Amino acid sequence: MTLCFATNNLHKIQEVQAVVGNSFSLLSLRDIGCLEELAEEQTTIEGNSLQKAQYVFEKFNVACFADDSGLEVEALNGEPGVYSAMYAGPQRSHSDNIDKLLAALTGIENRKAHFKTVITLIQENECHQFIGLLSGTIVTERRGANGFGYDPIFVPAGYSASLAEMTLAEKNKISHRAKAIQQLIAYLKFKMEDSSCR
Repeated sequence: MTLCFATNNLHKIQEVQAVVGNSFSLLSLRDIGCLEELAEEQTTIEGNSLQKAQYVFEKFNVACFADDSGLEVEALNGEPGVYSAMYAGPQRSHSDNIDKLLAALTGIENRKAHFKTVITLIQENECHQFIGLLSGTIVTERRGANGFGYDPIFVPAGYSASLAEMTLAEKNKISHRAKAIQQLIAYLKFKMEDSSCR
């Protein structure tokens, strides 16, 4: 089975391919000739994921899945949430976003947060969403050089290392995106097995 992962973000593609393995063949947006940046105009993570998947399916007529992720911080009423990528402005700077978040949490003891990924799958006019969560805390300074986004300041619950201090393999065992992808894979495998038994 071949699916388009509606992104050109190489970090995301590498993470997802590592989880998927040989189960499915993945195409990027570039592979199907889509070079534009997909719009994210909704007010929820679920909405953005659906918007991107619908656009790719309708314009390119290809089975696809799209993800949207965000970091939700308890003490900040769920911010930055759906605006995580542009928290510090449209330049989408990971460093600027981290600086703004750390400044917002100055003096705040409650540093609980969770990453949330929503994956929307559209194929054969069917639409399904899968949600992955990773709980943890925001540390006071950057740690580690791996990963991307807020990984250097996020320590998962039950761990002492930040996501940026983990290898890709270690991160994929627990990450929010990996959890959502595993649900997607389980659904697709079930659907394939179900259709083969008919």
